[in-house]
Amino acid sequence: MDPTADNAGSSCKYLGGRLVAAREFFYQTPSARRPGSAVAFMLKRLGFNEIGVGLCSQVARRFYCGTTEMKSKKDIESLVLKQYKNGRFHNLVSNVIAVPSILFAACENLSVGRKGGELRHLLFCSEYRGIDWRWIENTCQQLKDGNFNMDLHCVRMIPIRIKGESLALPNLKLKVVIEAIRMVLEVIYEKRFMTFAYGGRVGMGRHTAVRYLKTSVDNPNWWFRLRFSHEKFDDLRVKKLISIMEEKISDSLLMDLISNLFLSEAVCIEFGGCYMGKGLLQESGLSAILVNIYLNGLDREIQNLRSQISRARPGFELVGEIGVQAPSGVKDWVREQVTYRDSKGLDNMFYKPVKLFACRYLDDVLVICSGSKILTMRVKDLLVEFSECSLGLKIDRLNTAIHSAVSEKIEFLGLEFQVVPPSVLQPPLSEKAIRAKKKYIKQRQARAMEERNALETRRKKLGMKIVNHVFKKYKRSGGFKGEPTVAPVAREMFGTWAKEVIQEFLDSPDECWEWHHKLTSGDFLHSQSVRDLLPQDLLDAYDQFQVQVDKYLNPEKMKETLTEETQLEDEYIRYSKRTVDDLTKLCMKVDAPLELMRNSVKLARFTNAMGRPRPIRLLIPLEDADIVKWYAGIGMRWLDFYCCCHNFRTVKTIVNYHLRFSCILTLAEKHESSKRDAIKHYSKDLKVSSAEAAEEIYFPIENDIKMMGDKNLSDPKPVDGLLCMAFVRLASDEPPSYCAAHFCNVKDTVAYRVRLLQSRLNINPFDEKKWVSGVAATQESIDRKCLPLCKQHITDLYLGRITLQDVDCTSCFGGH
Repeated sequence: MDPTADNAGSSCKYLGGRLVAAREFFYQTPSARRPGSAVAFMLKRLGFNEIGVGLCSQVARRFYCGTTEMKSKKDIESLVLKQYKNGRFHNLVSNVIAVPSILFAACENLSVGRKGGELRHLLFCSEYRGIDWRWIENTCQQLKDGNFNMDLHCVRMIPIRIKGESLALPNLKLKVVIEAIRMVLEVIYEKRFMTFAYGGRVGMGRHTAVRYLKTSVDNPNWWFRLRFSHEKFDDLRVKKLISIMEEKISDSLLMDLISNLFLSEAVCIEFGGCYMGKGLLQESGLSAILVNIYLNGLDREIQNLRSQISRARPGFELVGEIGVQAPSGVKDWVREQVTYRDSKGLDNMFYKPVKLFACRYLDDVLVICSGSKILTMRVKDLLVEFSECSLGLKIDRLNTAIHSAVSEKIEFLGLEFQVVPPSVLQPPLSEKAIRAKKKYIKQRQARAMEERNALETRRKKLGMKIVNHVFKKYKRSGGFKGEPTVAPVAREMFGTWAKEVIQEFLDSPDECWEWHHKLTSGDFLHSQSVRDLLPQDLLDAYDQFQVQVDKYLNPEKMKETLTEETQLEDEYIRYSKRTVDDLTKLCMKVDAPLELMRNSVKLARFTNAMGRPRPIRLLIPLEDADIVKWYAGIGMRWLDFYCCCHNFRTVKTIVNYHLRFSCILTLAEKHESSKRDAIKHYSKDLKVSSAEAAEEIYFPIENDIKMMGDKNLSDPKPVDGLLCMAFVRLASDEPPSYCAAHFCNVKDTVAYRVRLLQSRLNINPFDEKKWVSGVAATQESIDRKCLPLCKQHITDLYLGRITLQDVDCTSCFGGH
């Protein structure tokens, strides 16, 4: 058959025999992969004419674009649910993970600031660090065959210190596979997690957990944190995790993949530390969901205890309802509660049921009980026993202690929680505030009265002008001449006007007061000697008239009396409600750890020993805009993280004073000028000029900081990653290379050296005496390493929009 025939049908048949060869040629010839001309150039080399090229190009384009179309979240969910049979999911690697569209969707999730079309164009028509369509196809085949080698895609970074710990980092290719696994596990387990399990879930972040504790916890008495000992996830726990997952998943390839990820240290989990959920380099994107899967059994145990304790209500046969499977401690407590209430004969309407509350953020567990301390101790013993026996986790018993919710604070989620009466959160106004409020109300009333008087004056003037004009017309015309039928209409119209005038008159306090004074002044009929000489009917009519005068012409007196009575009644109601709430209700107060923040500011050298702002000389080699961005990123992270706290005003002061003036002093030190000159040049808002000579503001403005408050329900990253790390631009010109951010093909980059705080200060982060407890540090292997970054992504990294998890740190260490 002649391949150059003009018959379209012949071209289609010929395409079937040549498609494999065309596809191989497409991969082997780099020039054929240029955008727009790749398919046409390929087909012309294979001997197709113009009609055959046009037809075959459409078929090939539809073939490639159809197979690489990125699936949405709903499509992925439906694809995963199709693998569900007999209560378990089967062949997830072969039918879901090892599908090109799923890997492309994983690439889209990892890409920083790229849309799906741009990413598809980047991977389909070119090559990005060895990732293209051919690599995706080969990876899919390796995953299906179980031959995907993890060690080839991991780079072990050696620290500078001799005794330092090395770190195995996955390259971008392995991150794509890890993200695909995370997407599949999220579809399977998201709806199986408990409602009080937060972290690593969409819409279930720190602020959502804080809102739950603020609004849902009623009258807590005792609480404790279930603290795990600081240790890594070893082989025994990995096997336990695999056995937990095998209850819902029947796929040996997926289990081998997860085991190899732990074996190669591409995924590492540490319980009991302060590193999870902070966007640090040593944290994997798969860690959060694996922790949630592993601790889901603990969540179910807590939920069972909650349901059993909630049954302890009068009028039920509680022991029979709980049954023989209930823990003996809770079962005995329920029997004691029923016996006690029956013996005392307590009324149900004053009964507050005992409740158990829980909140877990990854490996941080907080349990709250509104019952007695004995019940709380039994619940703690049951949870400790379950964690050690069923999950194989060691509990730090010293820190897993029961505290009084009213008299003791407890640290959770990096915040301080304490139970207080409602009047502490919403205190009554002080006498000074009440006087200021009354003064403001009087001023507002005076302004309103002036406006009303001015309006009435203008109306009177307008009315007199109209009357004068009508009178002049009447005199000139010799009287009004109209038909008799006009009289009723005019009478009705003037009657309506008269009613409106009377109503306006009665609404005017000044007019009423004037007439009231005229009608009541000089009254001689109040004298008893005069009243005895007059008939009784006249006196009754006069008294009734005086009553009507007081009723309609003295509204000011009635208004004042009514206002005073209403204010006293409202104040009494508010006082009664506030007193009753303080005696019967307890609320959750959330505070930012001010001592930790002050120690962190001092540790990072923002302030000196006296607590005054000081410059940071490490940042002097940076450009002015980069210095401001670094400070702005730390400030915005702090403001976003602590915006739900009761003492947020103090956090604003730390950001607005210590960080702002430390930045001003750093800029002044760089340019060898005074603080006053730096403020004149940059202003207090720290305005810096961009490359386009336009002034830009990165640091939060003072007015914006004042308006910030508890309006956020996101999952903000803590400031630890930015606070303990700085990027210093290299003075030498490095050869151009791709930006290290995920799927960024910009070659106009600048090399930055990573400088860690613990290395500069020569402090071990695990030394609690020298390091600030509760502040996590980036793994030391990244210290003094160089990363090529473009202008946009270094700005995002400074401002905290992205973290080191969004950067391929292996790109400059041969991690391809």
